[in-house]
Amino acid sequence: MVEHPVGQLQGANASSPPSPSPNSMSTYEGLTVAQLKQELTARGLALSGKKADLIARLQIQPQVEELILEAELENSQETSPWQRSMKEFLALPLPVIIVTGLLVTGGLGYVGYELVSAFLDEEVDYPELIEFNSGRAREYADTLVGYGHAEWKGRMSGSQEERNAAQYIHDTFEELGYAATLESFSVPMFSILSAPTLQLCVPGNTPFVQSCGFLDTNRQITDYEHRTEVVLQGFSGTRTLNFNDADLINLGNGSEEADWDLASDNIGLVFLEGGGFASNTYLFSKAAEYGLAALLVVSSYNCDKVEADNCVPIFKGVGVDEVKAANGGSMPDDIAFMMISSEAGDEIWDAVNNSGGKVSLSTNVQNTGNLDVYVPCGKWQGISDELIMAGGHHDTVYNGPGAIDDTSGSATVLELATTFSEMLTGNARPAKTIMFCTWGGEEEGLWGSSSWVEAHQQELRDNLRLYVNLDMNHVDPDFAERGNALTLFSNYEADITHVKAIAAIYQDEKSEVASKYTINFNLLDGAKGELDGMPYNSDHGPFVYDLGDGENGRAVVCYGSGSWEYHTYADDMTHFNEESLSVSGTIYGTYLRYLAEI
Repeated sequence: MVEHPVGQLQGANASSPPSPSPNSMSTYEGLTVAQLKQELTARGLALSGKKADLIARLQIQPQVEELILEAELENSQETSPWQRSMKEFLALPLPVIIVTGLLVTGGLGYVGYELVSAFLDEEVDYPELIEFNSGRAREYADTLVGYGHAEWKGRMSGSQEERNAAQYIHDTFEELGYAATLESFSVPMFSILSAPTLQLCVPGNTPFVQSCGFLDTNRQITDYEHRTEVVLQGFSGTRTLNFNDADLINLGNGSEEADWDLASDNIGLVFLEGGGFASNTYLFSKAAEYGLAALLVVSSYNCDKVEADNCVPIFKGVGVDEVKAANGGSMPDDIAFMMISSEAGDEIWDAVNNSGGKVSLSTNVQNTGNLDVYVPCGKWQGISDELIMAGGHHDTVYNGPGAIDDTSGSATVLELATTFSEMLTGNARPAKTIMFCTWGGEEEGLWGSSSWVEAHQQELRDNLRLYVNLDMNHVDPDFAERGNALTLFSNYEADITHVKAIAAIYQDEKSEVASKYTINFNLLDGAKGELDGMPYNSDHGPFVYDLGDGENGRAVVCYGSGSWEYHTYADDMTHFNEESLSVSGTIYGTYLRYLAEI
């Protein structure tokens, strides 16, 4: 059987629980299952399990309440650690409660022995797998992609496109019967006011005129296309440079301080060299520190995969606080920051180095203020306030539709919300409260989820049982070239154990689909920043590490594979594989169903 850890109550500084009344077993035995459930409902307790489960839950609950009352007399705080421990204790499976009682008190007598014996040989009774509708998930994805920018296609954080998508998700939750909310948070964000431009001029060597000037009639000018060859980077400033305003300085991979010094007031060119010497945060901070006019970074991402013989540019963000620190406390507002394709980078440097070429560029970005990002949520109140959640981010990079990152996750969240609303017909109440949310501001620094967690921190500390994050939980349909793997991971052993067990059921009962995919599992229960800890790279991060008071939340996450188009113009519905969403959707959805006791 699958058990939760029980050590949390061993050695607790409380008196032993009182022994159950010798007549209590026979008292409850005389009731029907319907009568037992009526009594459980009146006490706000779960209704799942066999008759023996229901009886045991009714027997144990008054004893635990007495222990909590004793703890309240010893600790006048509204919610002491002991109370929280007992609340978590009540949520554990009954076999674990009984076994824990045996460990702590030395025994619950013959009744406890009989109940433990009845459970030890049984496996966990998981509910039926949820019916995840992949076709409907694709319809949600198509709708979300349709909210993208008319020219640039993305739903950038803080934009009208992001707001429209959030409103649609809120309205969908409301139509499904959830108590829907739409919260906004003012966060540091940039706004792109017009498309950037980048030009290369090879001088015509017209006598007696400035090279590449207006009168250099033999000059050759190449325009580089926005999104396919040039992409703005996070928090770029506003700058216009004509052909003779600044020199282009080759910074190599950006590791030499002397090169940066030469680039002051000029245009720096960085070749990432197979992944890059350093992050965008480092590069933009260096540009601010040395007072560059502009910084061009040559892509080395997914070379020859999106386009033959080329590495297309992608969008990347920066760490706002680090860049501000490098710039004396404010965001540099006059440094143009762009990534260009490898083909463009090679062509530009060859022309500059060998033919006296010159570069002109323009960027028009407001990067020093705050903008609102949005968080729509749908809540279905349970018998208890204990909370289980699932989320993904509805914003995308500005330069592409974001069909995989993370329309796939948001569509999965909407499909799960739809499936659960169908299961919770009428006024049905699950044992735990269920909430579905999507986040804005993820691509530029997890702003939506971190702000929402901060705003609801106390509630989450008191009630959060599990957060499920769905970010690119997608596998490209080209299995032969791109692989077929999904990775499910958690920071809590009991959760990943349950997930593995449900995945085994899924692989058995849905083998036609499951057999196509390799499902990997991982436990990451180390400290933040450690290799064995949960990465802080998507919206699960705030739920795990930012609850406050030294408490870590519990999360399960799914990452897919094969998205070569990540953060590029080509992340569209062409490669969308809705079937792959059903793998994590069914497994995690069924785990949520198990926790909610539906």
